[in-house]
Amino acid sequence: MFNAILDFLSNGVTGASAWQVVVFTLVVTHITIAAVTIYLHRGQAHRALDLHAIPSHFFRFWLWLTTGMVTKEWAAIHRKHHAKCDTEEDPHSPVTRGIKKVFWEGAELYRAESKNLETMEKFGHGTPDDWIERNLYTKHSAYGIVAMLFIDLMLFGVVGLSVWAVQMIWIPITAAGIINGIGHYWGYRNYDCNDAATNIIPFGIIIGGEELHNNHHTFGTSAKLSSKWYEFDIGWMYIRILEICGLAKVKKVAPAPKFNHTKLVPDLDTLQSVIANRYDVMAKYAKSLKNAWHEERSHLTDKAKLGSGFLKSSKKLLQREPTKLEAPQKQQLTELFLHSKALQTMHEMRVELGAIWERSHFTRDQLLQQLQDWCARAEASGIKSLQDFSLRLRSYS
Repeated sequence: MFNAILDFLSNGVTGASAWQVVVFTLVVTHITIAAVTIYLHRGQAHRALDLHAIPSHFFRFWLWLTTGMVTKEWAAIHRKHHAKCDTEEDPHSPVTRGIKKVFWEGAELYRAESKNLETMEKFGHGTPDDWIERNLYTKHSAYGIVAMLFIDLMLFGVVGLSVWAVQMIWIPITAAGIINGIGHYWGYRNYDCNDAATNIIPFGIIIGGEELHNNHHTFGTSAKLSSKWYEFDIGWMYIRILEICGLAKVKKVAPAPKFNHTKLVPDLDTLQSVIANRYDVMAKYAKSLKNAWHEERSHLTDKAKLGSGFLKSSKKLLQREPTKLEAPQKQQLTELFLHSKALQTMHEMRVELGAIWERSHFTRDQLLQQLQDWCARAEASGIKSLQDFSLRLRSYS
């Protein structure tokens, strides 16, 4: 009898090997990640898709069991993060709170904000409010993780405690620390959105596609987080599988630009497409600006005799949104432009192009005239990068 008890404490009811325990842990934590990105994030917080009752309730039950998170709290805090992104009111921005604070104490920041009744009232609308939500998932949110502890202990014995511990720290590390912290601190940017969000890596597998954070902040209501051909969003793959099975309905994805290369003059369709795809437009303009920089580099180095440090920092400033530049940074670019008329023209025309979709008080005909004038001046500039960009711009359809 004693040996049987000892064997149960050592191996649980499964008698699983070390590798089987590792595989189990990876599978269950990945399901949790999938539940967060598909149900909580894209489904509840952003309404990018509608889930059938079966996967919707499974995800809700699973999150109660493995994280103890309440749908309304998570959705409200995340919506506030987007509404107040990288400001003092952002619940978890490394820009205002520091990367160490958000990375190591992200879960504490989440719990503190979940007690903010104003946040819950203002941003928590439209989340589940049925009997089981009120009487179990919200009222007794801790019961689930306690039940998970007993399940892990029963399955694997004392080793189950380690499995449970990994499950408990998985979301605080990956979501609170990596996505909310590193995702606004380090990585690459496809789009110059209005905050500091970055794509951590192009392969969104470990965190369900949430690695593509810059893409998400640019197109917040898109159910698909990948944007470039080399990016992969495993969460989107799962959503497509659910959709094929009739268990999900995608409501919105990021706009994909279409082109008519036979167009000689921008028309109203061009204007509408340019405005709808403005992030793509500006990303392509940044690439054209980079090409212009390479064409001017030898002149700036050999003839203007500008130092490598000055040139390196100036190149970065040229890639930034002009409205985000501070006075010293603007002054540095002014010094650069004394030696390069081409880069000055590229910079000034970027500002003009960005202003087109900000002039909401103009009529469509007035905006179209401005776009046509912009293209005409770009193509008459004599700057190859600007001319090539303008030819592409007028073909938006």
